[in-house]
Amino acid sequence: MGKRTNTAKWVESAGRWQINVQKDGIRKTFTSAKPGRTGQREANAKADAWLDEGLELRRKTLGQIFPEYLAELKERTGKSNWRPVEYRWRVWISPVLGRLRPDALSDAHLQRVITRAYSQGGLSRKSLMNIRADMVALVKYLRRNHLSTYHPEDIIIPQGAKVGKRRILQPDDLVALFSVDTTEFRGKISRDRYINAYRFQAVTGLRPGELMGIMASDISGNTIRLQRSINAYGELTAGKNDNARRAFRLTPTAKAILDDQLKRMDSLYVFGISTEENYRKRWKKYCGTNNIPYVAPYELRHTFVSMIQSLPEGWVKTLVGHSKSMDTFGVYGHAIDGQGDQIAAGVEGVIQDILTGISEDAK
Repeated sequence: MGKRTNTAKWVESAGRWQINVQKDGIRKTFTSAKPGRTGQREANAKADAWLDEGLELRRKTLGQIFPEYLAELKERTGKSNWRPVEYRWRVWISPVLGRLRPDALSDAHLQRVITRAYSQGGLSRKSLMNIRADMVALVKYLRRNHLSTYHPEDIIIPQGAKVGKRRILQPDDLVALFSVDTTEFRGKISRDRYINAYRFQAVTGLRPGELMGIMASDISGNTIRLQRSINAYGELTAGKNDNARRAFRLTPTAKAILDDQLKRMDSLYVFGISTEENYRKRWKKYCGTNNIPYVAPYELRHTFVSMIQSLPEGWVKTLVGHSKSMDTFGVYGHAIDGQGDQIAAGVEGVIQDILTGISEDAK
């Protein structure tokens, strides 16, 4: 039972028993209008019940709490998100934190997880950052459930952690992509069903799942609002993270691609991609047919970021969903009215320089 050092008192002016108690910095009042000691006991019982809420959970270790956290994660995210979280917990985090209680956590414990994963697993910087993000999210869950007041502050990724190399399309490859719309399919050369999808992803930096989830209703004039994503398991989700739900102005090139695709729509989703795996295979076949070095579909996103890296960082983050989370599209709409056209013009300038073969050195 939670610790209560006071008892309910009769408040004559209100005609009731009343007791004030506090837990985790939160103060609550419990009352009973029943006369006599029956009312006093009822008010006390209400207070005791509230003080006891979460007490059993507080006695649990992180290893015992994690399944509950994972169950919540499964309810609000797709398999492509929670499965990696479960794997990283089981392999890297649980061996260090699993037996600890929430109130024992410290930066030293979380740092020990990172150091172990780096020294024993030789994980890349990106993988270590994912582990750190998992731990921060778990700690946030603990705070939300009043199981801890701990805030991670200084969890360092070792400087020696290797940086994974991403492949991108080079300017000549992009010119080829926008020049040829055919591929080999079933032994014949024909128009690639997903050619507009490849091109649109390359000039917008969308994640494959975001590309697959676009509906005609998401497009309004020169603005597109990303409201959903379809993951590798075919599940419809709200996107990879809070920043994934965003809106941005279409460049003239992106708008032309989209307009052409809208005329060809034959499914609920604009690009009609059946599965992420099918999209990857068709893209790989297109690259092989047209002598374009293959990069994974997700690396078309990196291609886009590499193209526009000369633009202000804030613009790039806004476009690819790495900016601070906006609560609603209404909030973001005001920002888009202010500088969306400017961002789109900057991106279009870069795209046209590449596609027309004009480099800064040649100007």
